[in-house]
Amino acid sequence: MSAVMTTAPGAGLRGPLSALRIATLASPGIVVPTRSSNQSGGRVRVGTVTAELQSCAALSRWDNSELRRLWKRRAFVTRSSVGVVDALAMEDHQDVEAGHGVGKLMVEVRAAYKSGRTRTPAWRVEQLNGIVRMLGECEGEILEALFADLGKPAHEAYVAEISLVRSSCKLAIKELKKWMTPVKVSGSVTSFPSSAAVVSEPLGVTLVISAWNFPFLLSVDPMIGAISAGCAMVLKPSEVAPATSALLAKLVPLYLDSSMIRVVEGGVEETTALLEQKWDKIFYTGSAKVGRIVMAAAAKHLTPVTLELGGKCPAYFDRSADLKVGLRRIAQGKWGNNNGQACISPDYILVDESIASELVDALKDIIEKFYGKDPKMSKDLARVVNASHYSRLTNLLDDPRVSSKIVHGGERDESNLYIAPTLVYDVPLETPLMLEEIFGPILPIMKVISWEILINS
Repeated sequence: MSAVMTTAPGAGLRGPLSALRIATLASPGIVVPTRSSNQSGGRVRVGTVTAELQSCAALSRWDNSELRRLWKRRAFVTRSSVGVVDALAMEDHQDVEAGHGVGKLMVEVRAAYKSGRTRTPAWRVEQLNGIVRMLGECEGEILEALFADLGKPAHEAYVAEISLVRSSCKLAIKELKKWMTPVKVSGSVTSFPSSAAVVSEPLGVTLVISAWNFPFLLSVDPMIGAISAGCAMVLKPSEVAPATSALLAKLVPLYLDSSMIRVVEGGVEETTALLEQKWDKIFYTGSAKVGRIVMAAAAKHLTPVTLELGGKCPAYFDRSADLKVGLRRIAQGKWGNNNGQACISPDYILVDESIASELVDALKDIIEKFYGKDPKMSKDLARVVNASHYSRLTNLLDDPRVSSKIVHGGERDESNLYIAPTLVYDVPLETPLMLEEIFGPILPIMKVISWEILINS
């Protein structure tokens, strides 16, 4: 018999994201004399996953050195027949062959996990220290990869990715002993006389599918949670950030236990093959559309899933707001945060109509102060990730109902994947710009009569 409680290690802790991820990757249970386990592992085909994923992702597989050369030249070859960005294929690509290869990898990782090594504090601390060493010894390579994928400025990449991973690691090392310590609880009358405790146990073998917009942070931070919980894991980095994906595939075996922690590179075919396997936990970061596919695949095996998804993210200014302070924070959160390519970036502004014109003028001044009269020359702006996303964003701007409402910016350079910080004022709500997550440097500003009317409508 076995009993499961609802509390989780790390729940309620304040600190980096790993506290949440540890909570979702460890399964607490009451210690009882005998335990039962379900080891059934039959494979279930996910019939339409490949086709659905292909409609959601723009694929790119580039050699790392070639990618850097192309980025510096801003020269991209568009394969318009399938709407994806393409360049020279990697000769040394080490993708796991879809289907059979992923199944073999899964058997190997699960066999390693069953050895029990991940249950010891020593193994977990060793892996966490390995990540800390990797950050220290390979910081330059990480910064290069992030610039190659996103044109991400070095200071932004360090603050938004490397420093957060280091902070998560240090938190996990500091708190690990407490997270692993059993918590005594009162026994029930049905088990009297007895003693009881809540013991945090690893769920097993986990799959992490990371996103392209913060490709290092969103790959390694969930890894820290899995390691701290004592799980083995397979990481699938985003193929849309190929330089970072290739770097992770190179570094992870050098610094971590490669029998327990594996990296699978590739695109839709590899992701489909991974989702067909039976996992004990899946952690996915990305769009809601692909999130539905991931959850549907996980449901075949009743696998628990954590989805970290995007959406519309408004900011509201009422007439009492300090515009100078508030708008500086908005500008930093929008264009200083991967140039709007982040789920926590402000998607649009709602403002009391009495101060709307003042807000627009103030925000124009702040953009010029942050990025100069010609933001294209600024070294503090990342670029759009690839030609597919560039096309999506320019299509939003080219809608006549939107283009006529541009009050600042709008300049673009396809060869550099550059779109200037752009303000659009009072755009119609039924336009695609206001119906889907923007995920780019475009910021609509909508005036409202009052907060009460806004909520009620």
